[in-house]
Formats: sequence, structure tokens, C-alpha cells
Amino acid sequence: MTLRARADVAPSPLQGLLQTVPKWLLAGVPLALLQPLLGHIATHVARSRPELFARLGAHSDKLFLIDPIDLPFVLLLRPNARRPQLTASRRVPRPRHDAAIAGTFVDLLGMMDGSLDGDALFFSRDLRVSGDTEAVVVLRNALDDLEGNALDSIVAAFGPLSAPLKLVISSLRGMRTEKRDE
Repeated sequence: MTLRARADVAPSPLQGLLQTVPKWLLAGVPLALLQPLLGHIATHVARSRPELFARLGAHSDKLFLIDPIDLPFVLLLRPNARRPQLTASRRVPRPRHDAAIAGTFVDLLGMMDGSLDGDALFFSRDLRVSGDTEAVVVLRNALDDLEGNALDSIVAAFGPLSAPLKLVISSLRGMRTEKRDE
């Protein structure tokens, strides 16, 4: 599944850039360069949203494979409050994990900010879940029960770069809406 603008409307330059750049730009990036950034995000969210990690209970040491299917890598999340881990890994070989969640990057963002319903995405087959589904349900419920949303906490980790990042996320949301309208 790819992000596309409606056929009768030419994509804006920003939309065109967001549709094509992430996959080819990120394909050549050594994953080692992403690890410090991902580690910072995990640590920031653990410190700013301890209630999220507390809700996971016995599942906080599970390894979740988050697969944005339109990006050239997968993410591995271990939501342990004391030692949170978020790392990027190549798709092949598939990293060891307890549970997996796969969907487009935009759909995964929408679930994190609460603008999309994970159940609806699952039943429309826009989201795939495998492995320990109980752990996935507990994670989803923890995200749903947050005051505010997890995406805001992630964006806040970027300090002064938060405002431009919010603009990019807003553009991505707009593209998803257009895709659904087709």
C-alpha cells in the first residue's frame, strides 16, 4: 500500500516529497545513526509518561516488532520503564519478537495519536497483528487510556524541532485522509 494523492488532484510539492522521499532516503541510512535518536525517544516517553509503562504490567518486557510496511526497516520496542528500548532493524532476517504490528507509517501514527481506531484498521486489514495478541491488546489499551496521546510525547522529545515535526505529521494525516477518500 502506498500513499497517493487523489487522481483528480495533483499532489502538492510537500505531499510529493513525503510520498517518495522516506523510503528511498531512509534505505541508505545506516541504522546505527537512527539508534541514538530512537533511544532518546524511548527514554523521553518513559520519563514523561510513566503511566503508559505501568499499564503494560507483565507485558513491559515483551519485544514488539512495529513494522511500518512502507519504510525500509522495522522497529523493535521493549517498553520496560527502567530500561526502555526502541531500535531499528533491517527487515531481513526478521528480528526475534514476541508480538508484531504491521501497517503503513501513517496508519501507525494515527493509532498512536488516537485519530485512528486500531480495531477498525485491523478489521479492514490495514493493520496486521501476529504473535502474542494479548500483549498487543494491552499495549493498545494503554495507548488509548493515556491523557493526551503518545505521539505528542514523542514529538516533545525533539524540543525546538517539535513545531516543524508537527507540520510534517499534519501533512501526513492529510495525505491519509485523501487516500481514504479515493
